[in-house]
Amino acid sequence: METLDLRKELKQYYLPSAKKIELIEIPAFNFVMIDGAIEPDASPGTSPLFEQTMQAMYGAAYTLKFMFKKLPENPVDYPVMALEGLWFVEDGQFDIRYPGNWKYTLMILQPDVVGAEHFAEAIEQLRKKKPSPAVERLRLERFQEGLCVQTMHIGPYADEPATVARMEAFAQENGYQMHRKHHEIYMGDPRRGDPAKLKTVLRHPVTRQP
Repeated sequence: METLDLRKELKQYYLPSAKKIELIEIPAFNFVMIDGAIEPDASPGTSPLFEQTMQAMYGAAYTLKFMFKKLPENPVDYPVMALEGLWFVEDGQFDIRYPGNWKYTLMILQPDVVGAEHFAEAIEQLRKKKPSPAVERLRLERFQEGLCVQTMHIGPYADEPATVARMEAFAQENGYQMHRKHHEIYMGDPRRGDPAKLKTVLRHPVTRQP
């Protein structure tokens, strides 16, 4: 059985240092993706729709993993990668303290061996095992983020603005400006550990300042 050590191969993209901000080019990767929104007066931790969306995402990711592991010929084993979120608002300023108007795209990276036909088969299996409206919104898409600033944030999500401010200062000092969506990569589960030790990769695309 072939084993893909994605965590080792992609370490530079998913395990940055928490001690510094870095400028890094992010290549194109395959992702299972889904779009959604947090309901007014709710947060990701209290939204039933967000919970349903996460279940669909992990359902697809694990279904694909076991499909490849059980192939009768040339089976492949690989880890399910971390959940990622692109967060934004359609009007106003994104503020992590006020999630009631947030939009999001959730993503889980897939190895290049996963193609459209495999994804379609996984979705059909999910429809039979765990049907939900969220399953019907899943898609497989190639996404390239390009040049970004990133770092590892350690601590609760509520403390992210200070880290983002450091990232923005670093970008400006080096002649760049941050733009587009707030990207979080969840390296820990806030439900199972100490929030003070929670690890989240923060990433923002940048462009050269005019």
